[in-house]
Amino acid sequence: MKAIALYSGGLDSTLCIKIITNQGIAVTALHFINPLSRYDKNKEEALSKKVKELGADFKSIYLGENFIEILKNPKFGYGKNLNPCIDCKILMLAIAKKLMPELGASFVITGEVIAQRPKSQHRETLELIEKRSGLEGLILRPLSAKLLKETIPESKGWVKREALFDFNGRSRTPQIELAKMLGIEDYQWPAGGCLLTVPSFCSRVEDFLKSGETTPENLELLKWGKHFRLSKDFKLIVGRNEEENKILSSFLKEKDISFEPKDVPGPFGLGRGVVSENIKNIANRIIARYADNSGATIAISIKDSHNNEEVVRVSGLEDKSVKELLI
Repeated sequence: MKAIALYSGGLDSTLCIKIITNQGIAVTALHFINPLSRYDKNKEEALSKKVKELGADFKSIYLGENFIEILKNPKFGYGKNLNPCIDCKILMLAIAKKLMPELGASFVITGEVIAQRPKSQHRETLELIEKRSGLEGLILRPLSAKLLKETIPESKGWVKREALFDFNGRSRTPQIELAKMLGIEDYQWPAGGCLLTVPSFCSRVEDFLKSGETTPENLELLKWGKHFRLSKDFKLIVGRNEEENKILSSFLKEKDISFEPKDVPGPFGLGRGVVSENIKNIANRIIARYADNSGATIAISIKDSHNNEEVVRVSGLEDKSVKELLI
């Protein structure tokens, strides 16, 4: 008997895998990566190692265009901000369903707990998600199973219902105690949730959706630096530290422009879109504003994707103007 687990790397999904593997069931943990994940290869390797320690297999899946489509037009609406939680969960479960024959799985498990999240984890919503994903009766939620209708894995005896739990609400104390009992020490603590629940970040997402340039790469860029809308067709992204400068430079592609202080420490700026001399001047002055220049005029290096360079001297843009352009 085999199952697929939706695996975030957090405590709840970790517990679910352990509960089910303890019943002698093979599990493949699916870790979904959306363009807004703070993600790198090291993290993927760490998650894979943790899953193997739980006695399961690991598989990561990137959500690109399909995630953007539900972000643009979620059938079941947004949460408090721009978080399409219900549509996102349906998408992940629908992908899991498609993979069931390939992975030899008979059902799916998730770490959901009744009433833990305000929009997506109420009983009625869980039933809706199950129906829309095409997995009626085949989604087992081990942490709250005793509070929910018996699933096919339970009724057929694949899983022992008496070895499942009745957790309810937002408190994580029962999960922490269960982790101790199961010998699980290395797990992620609950975080603030998806970036789409953060109001300040949602301003960037709204600008992204209005721009018409709704590619996975442009969505990923929202995670990094300070974002400035200099015109309807041009955006400047400015690194906040050395790490972000390197990350932003890695996003440079054909027709992009880079801006960088020539002789003093300062930020890297990625310019994307239709540029004019006036926009270029404003971008230069924003870079100068954040450079280590003590208020003096400084040289800014402007390069195109072919590394052709232009150097100009400018002073930093006034704080009021910078704030007006900041997304």
